[in-house]
Amino acid sequence: MKLGLDGSKGAYLGIILLGVVSLLGDIVYEGSRGVVPEYLKFLGATGLVIGLAGGLGDFLGYAMRLVSGFLVDTTRAYWFFIFLGYGLIIVIPLLGLFPSLEIVIVLVLLERIGKAVRAPSRDTVLSLVSKGVGTGKAFGIHELLDQVGAILGPLIVATLMFFNGSEYRSTFAFLFIPFIMLLMVLVYTYKRIGQKTTDATPPRTEKKGRLAKPFYIYTFAVLLNTVGLIPYTLILYKASQILPTQQWIVPLIYLLIQGVDAPAALLSGYAFDKVGTRILVLPFLLSIFPPLFVTFDASLGMLLVAAVIFGIVLGMQESVYRAAVSELSPVSSRGTAYGIFNTAYGIGFLISGAVYGLLIDLAIPFSVVLFYAVVAQTVATTLLLKVRPTPKKEQQT
Repeated sequence: MKLGLDGSKGAYLGIILLGVVSLLGDIVYEGSRGVVPEYLKFLGATGLVIGLAGGLGDFLGYAMRLVSGFLVDTTRAYWFFIFLGYGLIIVIPLLGLFPSLEIVIVLVLLERIGKAVRAPSRDTVLSLVSKGVGTGKAFGIHELLDQVGAILGPLIVATLMFFNGSEYRSTFAFLFIPFIMLLMVLVYTYKRIGQKTTDATPPRTEKKGRLAKPFYIYTFAVLLNTVGLIPYTLILYKASQILPTQQWIVPLIYLLIQGVDAPAALLSGYAFDKVGTRILVLPFLLSIFPPLFVTFDASLGMLLVAAVIFGIVLGMQESVYRAAVSELSPVSSRGTAYGIFNTAYGIGFLISGAVYGLLIDLAIPFSVVLFYAVVAQTVATTLLLKVRPTPKKEQQT
């Protein structure tokens, strides 16, 4: 069975088109992420409600990928789930039309569910497209374009809020424009590569390939890596603590993370195609440092260093971590593989957020933080080095 699009030119076209779709999607939903907490507060939400809504949304965004991944492999309806998942982004422009706290929370959760619905299918299609040019490079290019949207979105929304006097309804309504552009590009992408990627997948009647031991070892290694990495939200939280009169710097630190993420994803993607999963030793070891810089008498300079290192790790998580899944799973079960992987990834950040948040609140000694971070990444790296990719012949069944 021949996988991927015909020729490297067709492969690059598919990669770039999928990247532009993600770019436009990020302009809409990443643009709203910095405004939604304040909007919920405006509607009467307490800090607890805002925190629970955000945490539940992120958990659903990862955990439900297990279900959607299984459905993708069962039905092979990759493009149906891609269209449905991206279509749910429409709830973001609708936020300003419903000045009800309960309805807005439901809409925010629906957007996260939409991401869970589309991600396994999109990543599976991207892995099929990339067969002519390398999965690492494909996921790196895709993440680069994705992060362009993640930077443009907050900048656009911040500019709108500045000029319209922080009026939420018109700001959210403006996001209909990139959403409509997203749908247009998605339809065009399907017309150009939809049938070819569908032809590259096994028929529904063909038995699903088994996910082998290396995949589960790898997923557990990534889970431990994520458990030991402090989330970006706590980097920003620490920044807000030490800069009480300069809060405008905090979102700039977030933009720094996004800015580092993009080139890190692209460069690591090229490296992955050269050396394989062993390139992941680098982000695993780098993950030790952000929690140390954040918890050890953090200054602005130390937080900026933590943000840069976190951005490098995040860029590799969003590119080569995902690319490795395609090297460790057969096509017929790849949606399930991405669902399991992303669920573990989400659980890891849920645990790390709770652990590091508690360590910061209780002012736990630096030595304890150092021990926790080093042990987590040492065990994760040891497991990673045991991983051997699935033979190509098995991947194509």
